[in-house]
Amino acid sequence: MTAITGRIRALRRTGAQEPGGFNRKLLAPMMLGSVLNPINSSMLAVALIPIGQAFGVPPSQTAWLVSGLYLATAVGQPVIGRLVDTYGPRLLYLVGTSLVGVAGLLGVLAPSLWVLVLSRVLLGFGTSAAYPASMFLLRSESDRTGMKSPAGILAALSISNQVVAVIGPTLGGLLIGAGGWHLIFGINIPLSAACLVLGVRRLPRRTATSGAQKAESVDVPGMALFAGMLTAFMLFLMDLELSHWYLVALGAVLGAGFAMRELRVPRPFIDLRVLSGNAPLLATYIRQLLAYVTSYAFLYGFTQWLEEGRSLSASTAGLLLLPMSLAAMAVTALTGRRAEVRHKLLIGGIVQIAACAALLLVGSGSPLWLLIVIGALVGVPQGLNGLANQNALYAQADPARMGSSAGLLRTFMYVGALLASAANALFFKGGADTAGLHDLSVFLLVVACLFLAVSAADRSLRRIGHAQ
Repeated sequence: MTAITGRIRALRRTGAQEPGGFNRKLLAPMMLGSVLNPINSSMLAVALIPIGQAFGVPPSQTAWLVSGLYLATAVGQPVIGRLVDTYGPRLLYLVGTSLVGVAGLLGVLAPSLWVLVLSRVLLGFGTSAAYPASMFLLRSESDRTGMKSPAGILAALSISNQVVAVIGPTLGGLLIGAGGWHLIFGINIPLSAACLVLGVRRLPRRTATSGAQKAESVDVPGMALFAGMLTAFMLFLMDLELSHWYLVALGAVLGAGFAMRELRVPRPFIDLRVLSGNAPLLATYIRQLLAYVTSYAFLYGFTQWLEEGRSLSASTAGLLLLPMSLAAMAVTALTGRRAEVRHKLLIGGIVQIAACAALLLVGSGSPLWLLIVIGALVGVPQGLNGLANQNALYAQADPARMGSSAGLLRTFMYVGALLASAANALFFKGGADTAGLHDLSVFLLVVACLFLAVSAADRSLRRIGHAQ
């Protein structure tokens, strides 16, 4: 009787629902936290013009609202991921989601565009905690239960992100219509509060692997060099001018210093020696970057063309994006429980090439049905590629560094987003016209072909998702 009582108390402390099964109570805070970044990204797509009008600034300045978020997340993901590995997921989750609420309040009260940009930067750092925390928790639950592949839970996380991609632009339009663009920042306050309540109530204070690295020192110089390197390159990409060559030189110097330090210290921020011997993981990072160059370039570039080149309203353009997200959700729901990744990546790569080629067919008089079909076509690789890369990382990364590995995967995703922003700026210099869209589609065709080539050449993918 005493043994049974002790077991019940242990289950209550860990929040486990049943012996040997994944703790389903973790799903709600994991899913809500993981959607904070995509919902802020998608809502902003319909708010850039109203914000520019409110502050009397051109699109070249409001673009910093997009770039600021992605720059912060690209830097923040691996930094916070490493801290998750060191201090456990609960603390970082709670701190990050609290920062989201602060950023939302600052955005509501912002007196100028640059204060608003600061709010977006804080949002980027705040939303960087939930994903590596979630991946850490999945690995901990896998260690606790002995279950190797939580494919269903990974699919649930992916679907939750795609759901907000569906409702984000529509929600943003409704909020702007109801009370102005301030509300797309204000919505972060109740979202932050909900994350905090769920995090406090459901996230375990200790996990199977938490505390294992607390005696190790955190590589602050390595983090600083990595952040400086990435920031220098990002600033150059956001404003491609030959006069800014010094940013490339600065990034190269910081990158060399980062590599030298990480190869010498015993406990580096990113163990380059491990990465250099893990070609499959490196290939996954490259695929992630290429996939999201295409995804984000389409999201922002195609949407801008719909409003300017096709002369549609912002609300109509937002509705035309629904088939894309719905197709991505359907594909993820149908294939998400299968841990096998190679066929997903190959099919996703082929359809991605077809979608980029289809953009060459559109013009100012294109019928709406064609635009809907293209959007739905783009949704197929979005539903396949992101989830497949996530499953690949789960199988390839060192379990002891799952948080930082997952954070770095997100970093490559946001680097892809910034490359997409740079491409949109380059090809839409004179406005989002049809000629610019066709030039962008040729660039994306090259990127999509590279994605397919990297996927086809990676033979290690054959083993993932199959019984050994």
